Amino acid sequence: MTKLKDVCAWMDEELSLDVIPDYPGALNGLQLENGGSVSKVGAAVDASLPVMEKAVAEGVDLLLVHHGMFWQGTQRVTGPVYRKIKLAMDHGLAIYSAHIPLDVHPFLGNNACLARAIGMSDPEPFFDWKGIQLGLKQSMSLSREALLERVGRAVDAPVHHCPAGSDPVGTVGVITGGAGSEVAAVAECGVDTFITGEGPHWSYPLAEELGLNVFYAGHYATETFGVRALSAQVAEKFGVDSVFLPHSTGL
Repeated sequence: MTKLKDVCAWMDEELSLDVIPDYPGALNGLQLENGGSVSKVGAAVDASLPVMEKAVAEGVDLLLVHHGMFWQGTQRVTGPVYRKIKLAMDHGLAIYSAHIPLDVHPFLGNNACLARAIGMSDPEPFFDWKGIQLGLKQSMSLSREALLERVGRAVDAPVHHCPAGSDPVGTVGVITGGAGSEVAAVAECGVDTFITGEGPHWSYPLAEELGLNVFYAGHYATETFGVRALSAQVAEKFGVDSVFLPHSTGL
C-alpha cells in the first residue's frame, strides 16, 4: 500500500506533464482521486465504463489510461458519465490519464516501445508539433514484408498497409495513434515508410501518390504500449501490484 499523491507526483514529473503540450480534452494527470491509497494499478487505453468495470472486478484502485474521461469536453453528469463516476467513487478507483506525454516519453512512450519492438536500435525524434517532436524515425534495411511481419507481431493484431513506397523500407517513421492524416507532412520529413495507428480514407490514395509506404497498425493496438510500460514502472518503484486491462476497439 502506498500513497496516491506520491505515485501521481512521480508520474507527473517523469512524464513532464507541465511542459508537454496536448489537446484540451486530454486533461493529463489525476482526473479522479480516491481515498488516498494505492495497492493495485490497472493499465488500459480508454477510461470507458467497460474498462472501469474490469478494473473494479480486478481490485484495482488506480487506473492508468491513455485516453481520459474528458475528451468530449464539459458534459452533464448523467447516463454513462454518471455511472462511470459513481462506479469509480463507490469502489475507490482513482483515474490518471496521460496522452501526448505518454506518446513521446523516450523510454516508456508508445512510440519508443513500438520502435524497440520492431527492431529500431537508435531512432531519432522527428515531426515537429507544438514545439515538440512527436515521432521517431530510423533507416532500416528490411523488406516491406519483413517489416510488416514485425509490426504485426508487435501489436498482435492485423496490420493494414499501403505498399506504395520503397522496398526495402528505407527511413521508417513511427507515430502511434491517429496520425495517418499527416502522411504528406511525414513524407516531407524524409520518411519512406510510415507506421501509425489509423488514418482517414483519403490518406491511403494520397500515400500512393506520394510513393509512401503506410502501415496502419491500429489506433488501440499501437497505444497499449505506454500504459503497460508506465504501470509496470509504477509497480516496480512503489511495490504495488499491476494488471493490464485489455478492451480492444479493433480500430
